[in-house]
Amino acid sequence: GTVKESGEKHKGSVEIPNLSEENEVDDTEINISKKKGEGDVLKDLMRTKGITKVREALRDYLKALKTEFTLGMILPTKAAVGQELDTEQNLSGNTVQDSVSAQSLDIVGVKIPTVKILMSEIFNSPADKLYSIFTTKELVQKFSKCPAVIEAEKGGKILMFDGCVSGEYAELVPSQRIVLKWRCRSWPEEHYATVALNLKAMGGETEVQLECRGVPISNEDSTRQCWKKQYFEEIHTLLQHSTDNME
Repeated sequence: GTVKESGEKHKGSVEIPNLSEENEVDDTEINISKKKGEGDVLKDLMRTKGITKVREALRDYLKALKTEFTLGMILPTKAAVGQELDTEQNLSGNTVQDSVSAQSLDIVGVKIPTVKILMSEIFNSPADKLYSIFTTKELVQKFSKCPAVIEAEKGGKILMFDGCVSGEYAELVPSQRIVLKWRCRSWPEEHYATVALNLKAMGGETEVQLECRGVPISNEDSTRQCWKKQYFEEIHTLLQHSTDNME
């Protein structure tokens, strides 16, 4: 670098030993050094204002890397993924479940292969009460055992399980149907699934038919477990406690 006032030129280096998307840029170590015999003017400047400029450049660099990686991915086509499923079926001798069929795979949002999940559960509750459990902040917080953001209107936000699940309400038909734009924090950034919950009244009971489209294939099992363990089983427990208290 050159000092404007004197015109003197100085040589040094910047070393960044731990650059990683796993580290916050502000926590990244930046070492400033200069060649022996050179002045300290620019070294001192780099250690103050210079480091701020370097970190700004690092943020842009990491963002560009992520964008380039996403755009440059070589992605399997629907046909290729379908062939893989057929191969697995032939090797195992088992029938591939309908909910993991080649027809259910799609490229949605971020360019990744996805799968549709189908589940159903019967609850000992009338449909209107079950609808309230999915759309009322206090009841969501009871079964999830965590603070939550629940804005039960079209476009309203959802934030549950300490931020592990987020999204928004896309459609609300009281006591009948709830559609969510839904994602887990571990999924690729900005990738959402579409979750439809259809409530079918059966006397004093209600069957919840869940259809979840756009789940990353690598997250299929964890998504099933999330709905089974963290939603359905906890709602069963909440309803049982409610019944016990009434008795």
